[in-house]
Amino acid sequence: MSKETTSDKKVTKKADEKADTVKKASSSKTTKKASSKTKTKTKKTDVVTEVDEYSTGNQAEVNIGTIGHVDHGKSTLVKALTGTFPDTHSEELKRGITIRLGYADTDTRYCPKCTGTDKWSTEATCPKCKTKTKVSRRISFVDAPGHEVLMATLLTGAAIFDGAILVIAANENCPQAQTREHLAAMDAVGIQNIIIVQNKIELVTEAQAIKSYNDIVKFVKGTVAEGAPIIPMSAIHGVNLDLLIETIENVVKTPKRNEKIDSRMFVARSFEVNKPGTIPEELLGGVLGGSIISGILKEGDDIEIRPGIRTGRKVEPIKTKIVSIHAGTLGKVKEAKPGGLMSIGTDIDPAITKADSLVGNIIGKPGKLPPVIESIELAINLMDFVVGLDEKTKVKNLAVGEQLMLNVWTAITLGQISNLKGKKMTVKLDRLVCAEKGTRVAISRRLAGRFRLIGFGIVQ
Repeated sequence: MSKETTSDKKVTKKADEKADTVKKASSSKTTKKASSKTKTKTKKTDVVTEVDEYSTGNQAEVNIGTIGHVDHGKSTLVKALTGTFPDTHSEELKRGITIRLGYADTDTRYCPKCTGTDKWSTEATCPKCKTKTKVSRRISFVDAPGHEVLMATLLTGAAIFDGAILVIAANENCPQAQTREHLAAMDAVGIQNIIIVQNKIELVTEAQAIKSYNDIVKFVKGTVAEGAPIIPMSAIHGVNLDLLIETIENVVKTPKRNEKIDSRMFVARSFEVNKPGTIPEELLGGVLGGSIISGILKEGDDIEIRPGIRTGRKVEPIKTKIVSIHAGTLGKVKEAKPGGLMSIGTDIDPAITKADSLVGNIIGKPGKLPPVIESIELAINLMDFVVGLDEKTKVKNLAVGEQLMLNVWTAITLGQISNLKGKKMTVKLDRLVCAEKGTRVAISRRLAGRFRLIGFGIVQ
């Protein structure tokens, strides 16, 4: 570890000042949010009822995933950008690692007086000149777990990514196992807008930082991230945050989305929000979280959820109504547009949605969703070598009867190869999924005790 220098002390002081600013801003937002609710009190029962007002702010336009090896600072980077630490599950806080997909939103802002990189921030007041900033757009961040046993969770989240930030720690050798595996996953699911953050530069000397940078350049050569911008950062101190925001604005553009075609939303989380002991009359329906890919969903809309729930040997689609919509941390809205993360309140039995039990489903207007399939035909594209293993292992040919794990959008399913001919195969699925021609599917096989990514396929 390098010795503390005068420069280090300045960085620390700047970080402390920034922390105070974030804390004050957070306190202000909390007060404002509390005041936006109307409270009514009934003397007889002393029950306080809160009625949320609708938010009029801009919804998030784009989803950006943070990927990379475990403990390289992905969650810390999301906190630096948004002010929200994405790890909220009790086990995540206990173990200090991300286990489930984490979410946080922020507005990217620019100062009308400052120029170049200096004008970018996520604060309402410019940190450089104290001028009131203007909003460029709102972005949702999806924080993916870095541990090797949680690769399937990353692939689920990647289905809703519009771009990705690959976080690589400068104080460790590059590449680490999951650095390679996560980058390969981006190629498998078709994510091409990638930014590399060389994090933890406060822990290395200048010479070590330069060596790390050169190792990163060498590692990404020939991959989907070749030529991607590399931003040296100290996420914990907020160093070069303005440069990262500027790069995000330049690299990860808001995709063109069609709001006039049939609505389609991929479910990446499902849960229930009732507290223990809630009486039946006050139970709220299940909640579905994810991202709208096309169309618009409105409060009060009738929707269908496919494939749905298993009843005996059959899978029955679920038909319900949208009771409420929350657009990320923006709050309650009347309608949701494509892009960004949101949660939809329904009148479904909350027992059906708890513990992510409906992850992998698709939401849309009744009768307008892709078909539910029991087997899938894929044109396959295998990697040359398995990623994520310490030793270099060549990917062997597939075989009829072999069990595979497939990621179809946000759905994860196992299946057995029933037919194999040349570069095409048919897989009989253990769990039914929705898919259509042209869908990109990640393919994993069991190696060294767990499923590892070996390529991708295109639905025929």
